[in-house]
Amino acid sequence: MKVEQISIFIENKSGRLAEVSRILGDAGVNIRALSLADTSDFGILRLIVNDREKAITILKGKGFTVSKTEVVAVEVPDQPGGLASILQVLDSEAINVEYMYAFVERCGDNAVIIFRFDETEKAISALASKGFNMLEGERLYGM
Repeated sequence: MKVEQISIFIENKSGRLAEVSRILGDAGVNIRALSLADTSDFGILRLIVNDREKAITILKGKGFTVSKTEVVAVEVPDQPGGLASILQVLDSEAINVEYMYAFVERCGDNAVIIFRFDETEKAISALASKGFNMLEGERLYGM
């Protein structure tokens, strides 16, 4: 039920994001989802990609600091209140969301929300018990 995400630490300066995307594109690595958090000096680019090991090897070879993190991909109806229904379950179990980002597969279908929790196993159990569908990594990587 967990998905591997890569995190890349990048300087907050013009061209660095373009450089990462070019390096991955040239290597044939497809970005499935992403999030960028920044400060005045650096950013953390979080990616779900189709080939994590290749992306890590190539980026490290180009001097980037890269790490892997386990996250959870939860499918939710793409409609008003969809996110609220997930957060309500998590709140009732006192599970903290460290960060999240989302994407829509196709307009009108389901959205996919990527979560990092403080208690991952507890979150998976709570969401599964309420009927939420968590995506397997291989399905997400190949979408």
